[in-house]
Amino acid sequence: MSASPALSPSPAVSSSDTAPGTAAAPGTDATPAAGPSQAELLDFVRDVAADAELVVSLPLDPQSRTWVRLDGPAGSGVWLIGRPPGTGTGWHDHGNSLGAFMTASGELKENSLAVRMPTEGWKTLELNDGVDRERRPAAGEGRAFGRHHVHEVLNASPEQHAVSVHACHPPLPLMRRYSRTGPTLRPEQAESPEGWQ
Repeated sequence: MSASPALSPSPAVSSSDTAPGTAAAPGTDATPAAGPSQAELLDFVRDVAADAELVVSLPLDPQSRTWVRLDGPAGSGVWLIGRPPGTGTGWHDHGNSLGAFMTASGELKENSLAVRMPTEGWKTLELNDGVDRERRPAAGEGRAFGRHHVHEVLNASPEQHAVSVHACHPPLPLMRRYSRTGPTLRPEQAESPEGWQ
């Protein structure tokens, strides 16, 4: 699986004011240090997702997400995540990191945007028609993505947990969260690693 292709028309920027939480973290504008490629991250999450003993060892909570952090290639951040039925991540990016994820059990739904996103200097984007992508990776399916990937991951099942493996390199320096209403995308906040580890 490959990263979403960029579309030639970019979303229209309706404001040049910097919104809270959209400034890049120190060091995220520079080219990140060499590390595993998207393909290598995808291979790694595929191997972890195929480890049935590890996947079933993850404690699952009926109400909230559970996770365990794993060691990844070249210091990558890797998480095995259990998602209860009907839960999702909300729209977010990965702070200029490459990444990959693989469904280990259940089925997930990924909504993503096939457009390169600016990292700062905007409050509202009006997205063009045709930038939405939807994938439904079942167990053993996944994808890699590039540094400007914005998506949300959902467990749309009304009754079954989903477990997935996610890897990012460099390990997430921050995660920007967005709200979306129709074609309008707004940055809401930036989370640092301390908020989810």
